[in-house]
Amino acid sequence: MATDAQKAVDVLMSRLGESIIGQRDVIERLVIGLLANGNLLVEGLPGLAKTRAVKALAKNLESDFSRIQFTPDLLPSDVTGTEVYYQTEKGSEFRFDPGPIFANLVLADEINRAPAKVQAALLEAMEERQVTVAGTTHKMPPLFMVMATQNPIEQEGTYPLPEAQMDRFLMHVLVDYPPAEDEVQVIRLVRGEEAAASKPKAAKSAQPETMSQETVFQARSEIVDIHVSDAMERYMVDLVTATRHPGDFGDDLGRWIEVGASPRASLALDKCGRTHAWLKGRDYVDPQDVRAIAANVFRHRLGLTYEAQGEGVSPDRVVEEMLAQVALT
Repeated sequence: MATDAQKAVDVLMSRLGESIIGQRDVIERLVIGLLANGNLLVEGLPGLAKTRAVKALAKNLESDFSRIQFTPDLLPSDVTGTEVYYQTEKGSEFRFDPGPIFANLVLADEINRAPAKVQAALLEAMEERQVTVAGTTHKMPPLFMVMATQNPIEQEGTYPLPEAQMDRFLMHVLVDYPPAEDEVQVIRLVRGEEAAASKPKAAKSAQPETMSQETVFQARSEIVDIHVSDAMERYMVDLVTATRHPGDFGDDLGRWIEVGASPRASLALDKCGRTHAWLKGRDYVDPQDVRAIAANVFRHRLGLTYEAQGEGVSPDRVVEEMLAQVALT
């Protein structure tokens, strides 16, 4: 029987599906990131509703939402905040003026439009859940999640994210073009939203109730209790090991992988696998849970060889081959 938290999350996903047509997998990954207490990197071409998806999640969740538009002239202090000098009746003093990073849900929009020093401003907040300014540490709120969007690196005017920061994202979610029938529904949805926005305020319908933060914390406590067998733990570690010693798992992997995944990949497989099982209503993790989220966990953590890049081999193709070669023992 589904718990109250599972029912609430099902309602949340249903509402997100009404706002984001044709992106069911993206919705599920956003919710997995939220419940697994991780940060997400959402990538896709312009116009594929990346920002809309993140804003829809914030709209349906009881939370403080902050959006940072990354631009080439952005400074690190524009993200974290800074010490501001104040003159008072009692004298002068410096006070910390929090930046937009201090929110429950933080949208780092087009993160690869800003140089590396600004991207690095997110590192401590994402990993340690705190920001240190002028020697003083400021804690993030209990519910804190960074969701960064980016356009493909090949687009003009973008800066590749450093490997150290890429590894701090729990998952890397790709957004693709919707099917034609779904795009028709997108047209109708946006047309309906425009019509609703043009009505007088009194005629607008009431906003639906948002999901509370307490529900998120309750879901996380239930996910902690999801059973992971010894065999499943070894399977997840074997997948990560295959990225570090690819030659032992086939000639193709040996030619394709230059740099393997860090232990963060093992932790991400465990967290996301348990969360996926919880969403499916099971109290244990099976191989399908790990395989379902493997590409999201690995695609930003693999360093491919020049040979693989020359052959047009994508990280997803490498993960597919890994899943075919690594057996569950």
